[in-house]
Amino acid sequence: MTAHTDNGVAIGVRGLSKRFGEVQAVDRLDFDVFSGELFGFLGPNGAGKTTTINMLIGLARPDAGEVCIDGIDCTRNPRAAQARIGVVPDESNLYPELSGFANLCFCAALYGMGRAAREQRARELLALFDLGKAAHRKFGGYSKGMKRKLTIAAGIIHRPRILFLDEPTTGIDVASARHLRQLIGELHRQDTTVFLTTHYIDEAERLCDRVAFLKDGRIARIDTVANLVQPIRNRHVMHIACGSDLAGMTAKLAALFPDLQFQGPQPNLLRVEADGPVRVGPLVRALEDEGIEVFEARRMQPSLEDVFVRITGIGAEAMRREKEKGGGGQ
Repeated sequence: MTAHTDNGVAIGVRGLSKRFGEVQAVDRLDFDVFSGELFGFLGPNGAGKTTTINMLIGLARPDAGEVCIDGIDCTRNPRAAQARIGVVPDESNLYPELSGFANLCFCAALYGMGRAAREQRARELLALFDLGKAAHRKFGGYSKGMKRKLTIAAGIIHRPRILFLDEPTTGIDVASARHLRQLIGELHRQDTTVFLTTHYIDEAERLCDRVAFLKDGRIARIDTVANLVQPIRNRHVMHIACGSDLAGMTAKLAALFPDLQFQGPQPNLLRVEADGPVRVGPLVRALEDEGIEVFEARRMQPSLEDVFVRITGIGAEAMRREKEKGGGGQ
């Protein structure tokens, strides 16, 4: 593969493949991530996200294909781009017995930063991530949100041109997640190229310029968020929350209301979609005739989550549950 710096490509991938025994984890991926872009890489567990990232950052060797990062052919020399990238894994790789300040200084030393420079940079990042008061506390005593913040700070200690963020807000409190999204947005505005994986589709919609949907080791769709959502912007969507399991009801309702489309993203939730406004009354009566109590009917704005469900066949809520239960995936 030729260098990509002239045409503004930060990450170039061609024909990338990886197999584990009988499982084709990644199957001939082709995509580019442009310089300064915030790129979302989305898919259910087992889709191949982690395997792909490990090949991009040099932790795994591909069976076939090429990876070019910031103009460097990493397939031939996987360590060559290490100084230009930052990596934030979904599980922290910092030392619990060291303080936050000491962890950052240690990471900076690994990149060859002198003592004065690394200590100054560590103090800057601790202030930026609102961790100044915890600077000299042991990392092992930090909350989940604080640990995620310090792990991201460690990933950018050397001011990398390209940052890989794997599930940055999973399992942390709402306030910490909001703060992290703001910090990720600020890194983006500073022209850092960000490669983001997340199980939260709404997070990708808010943050990303473009997203790729990965399914069964292949890219099912890749485009800007605006282009992906545009075809469904004028669709009418209703969510109806019920008091009992809706098993079998989508088929019955589809026969009664042929102009509407029905899905059951959760056992007690009915999703209704149509070209025009959805009349709630007849739907509620039909459900009550089947002995199903309706708790709430709410109009929804079509979103990237709807596009994701259509393309991958898996609900975003199910994907979140997979991650929060600790489910792994290739």
